Amino acid sequence: MLNEKVVIITGASSGIGKALAIECASKGAKVVIAARNIEKLSETEKIIKQKNGEVLSVKADVSHEEDCRNLINAAVQKYGDIHVLINNAGISMRAIFEELDLKVIKQLMDINFWGTVFCTKYALPYLLKNKGSVTGVSSVAGYKGLPGRTGYSASKFAMQGFLEVLRIETLKKGLHVLIACPGFTSSNIRNTALSKNGSMQGESPLNEDKLMTSEEVAKRIVKAIEKRKDRIVMTTQGKLVVTLNKFFPKLIDKMVYNHMAKEPDSPFK
Repeated sequence: MLNEKVVIITGASSGIGKALAIECASKGAKVVIAARNIEKLSETEKIIKQKNGEVLSVKADVSHEEDCRNLINAAVQKYGDIHVLINNAGISMRAIFEELDLKVIKQLMDINFWGTVFCTKYALPYLLKNKGSVTGVSSVAGYKGLPGRTGYSASKFAMQGFLEVLRIETLKKGLHVLIACPGFTSSNIRNTALSKNGSMQGESPLNEDKLMTSEEVAKRIVKAIEKRKDRIVMTTQGKLVVTLNKFFPKLIDKMVYNHMAKEPDSPFK
């Protein structure tokens, strides 16, 4: 389904984005990868080229509108079209709101929400022409507010609301819109999560060995794009939270709080 299609993936220098780039290239896609760290991005490019895949690397900070415009233009200049956009670039945080520097929430909104809006806006004419696909890599935090993650949950709620409206607006134009929600995934998003003052957390509070791999998440997202699904929640735990929250929100509030309070160095202790 992706053979010879032009696929743009943001945040492709590590984790889920890197795995998505490699997975799409293995399907025969012409992959355009973007990230702020061009050195790490070149590692993704190298892996794809070693497997005889087609790839273009573009340095881009999705929180900057002009970078997003340049990314789309670079893809079109190189390959002449765009068929799939995967908005994967994202950052997390871990701190309670009363202690949080507001610049942290702004940074998360700029990357997680506005990055999706900017890239989608400039790619949209090509996606509509091709009846293509736009994906937002979101989170269960976009369905249920997670304590200690005010900025992260807010940005993912906003992303999902934006994509849901886009899906409805283009209902008769053939655009496919996917909201993909991994559960806790073995990637570097928690290592680079911001603390209350905006510094990087440095260490993950979770046992990464017990989490779903980035490669497995990428395979599920690509499969959902090929099947043109509207939304996917990838873990049993995530599905339970989303479903039960519709009927027992107060109960889930308590369960989510207790779960987060058990994390190492939890801000609720």
